Amino acid sequence: MGAELISGRKARMQRTTSESDVYVEMDLDGTGASEITTGVPFYDHMLTALSKHSQIDLTVRATGDTHIDVHHTVEDVAITLGEVLKTALGDKAGIRRFGEASVPLDEALARAVVDVSGRPYLVHTGEPEGQQYHLIGGHFTGSMTRHVFESITYHASICLHMDLVRGRDPHHIVESQFKAFARALRAAVEDDPRVTGVPSTKGAL
Repeated sequence: MGAELISGRKARMQRTTSESDVYVEMDLDGTGASEITTGVPFYDHMLTALSKHSQIDLTVRATGDTHIDVHHTVEDVAITLGEVLKTALGDKAGIRRFGEASVPLDEALARAVVDVSGRPYLVHTGEPEGQQYHLIGGHFTGSMTRHVFESITYHASICLHMDLVRGRDPHHIVESQFKAFARALRAAVEDDPRVTGVPSTKGAL
């Protein structure tokens, strides 16, 4: 079953495969309240931060074959997040469309730029060599960070430029990126009182 609109800019989706069972509910006009359970503790931490700093209410309940690897569950949650975000955005009338944020976490600094463009695209740069091999929290491999953003952008049909400006600690490197994405997304999906209709010369996003 695909994502469905509940009301306003609130949507949900249940996605079930042989590898995972994922439920996501999202309210773009929330307060940052969240209920996150994926079976991957560090991922729970990142999604909680995403909700808190984007002011998007988020419920994520997921189970999967994490005894094999967390990859399937992490990816399938990100896919579902993207689908629900796309549905919650509706026709995108009246939004700011663009958002940008730079967020530090101690020695790490990440910069995110979002365009709710209707065209999926990801640019992800700056992580130090070796980051992709770090096992953070005993479960979350560093390479999954890019994969999460790939899955969200593709399924939400948004453009994201994510640049890690600097960073040393693997945990900080990932968390600063999730927080920067959250703040940029918050700005991009906000209502703009000066905008009438869809913010595009094409008349559609």
